[in-house]
Amino acid sequence: MDRSAFDYSIAFSRSIGWVTADEQVRLKGARVAIAGMGGVGGAHLLTLCRMGIGRFSLADFDTFELHNFNRQVGANMATIGREKAAVLAEMALSINPELDLRHFAEPVTESNIDAFLEGVDVYVDALDFFALPARRLVFEACYRKGIPALTAAPLGMGVAFLRFSPGGMSFESYFRLEGHSEGEQYARFIAGLSPAMLQRPYLVEPAAVNFAEHRGPSTGMACELCAGVMGVEVLKDVLGRGERLSAPRAFQFDAYRQRYMRTWRPFGNANPLQRLLVALIRPRLGLPSD
Repeated sequence: MDRSAFDYSIAFSRSIGWVTADEQVRLKGARVAIAGMGGVGGAHLLTLCRMGIGRFSLADFDTFELHNFNRQVGANMATIGREKAAVLAEMALSINPELDLRHFAEPVTESNIDAFLEGVDVYVDALDFFALPARRLVFEACYRKGIPALTAAPLGMGVAFLRFSPGGMSFESYFRLEGHSEGEQYARFIAGLSPAMLQRPYLVEPAAVNFAEHRGPSTGMACELCAGVMGVEVLKDVLGRGERLSAPRAFQFDAYRQRYMRTWRPFGNANPLQRLLVALIRPRLGLPSD
């Protein structure tokens, strides 16, 4: 790769106006950690890269397969069988060859979580929906280290956004997963991600949601919407400006239904509305009762 033609100030000059020149320098110096380079993770990385973020810590151990084609930006005939993180790193470096990239080609665990989050300004969650143990580990570590932890879930043809801010409500306090069965944890996670459940009315093939096989339907449009929303919210955290909703407040936008809703669930899934929602989700998804 010929880096001689690259000039950061020119490459990202069209952002000036929405951010100041000084703010662009701050974006260049920021480090964002992303766990997961699949559906939303790859789109997050490229969006943040084009925003001018200059440092990333990436973690993913998976490889691209044919069933990834409907939604994952790095999935194509040339990348089948290749490591997702390696492919996305190449794509990001082709946008900004000066990037500082740390690549963790293994799952995030207790043994590497500190290294993964070293020097990180914002954590972006892009783990697989079913990777709840790893997700709980990362969010707990972020909370302990005072790192904002953001998730934008691709639900149906829309996005549901949650932020866990330092000193605010923790991931566990919101979702209340501890001590529950795997099935109950999934039900609680869905309810917490999407209190408004805007995507539910147009799920035309409920059988496509198979928790036993860790499989569910997805769309590329939702992943791209997530990346746009996440880019804006990361910018707010790095620059420290703009309204920033944090748990137990959240929002969801559904493009199919053309609806936007903010939600507020004090006590998270212990809120009476959430307890009712979890009860409704269990039989609909074929999950066992707690």
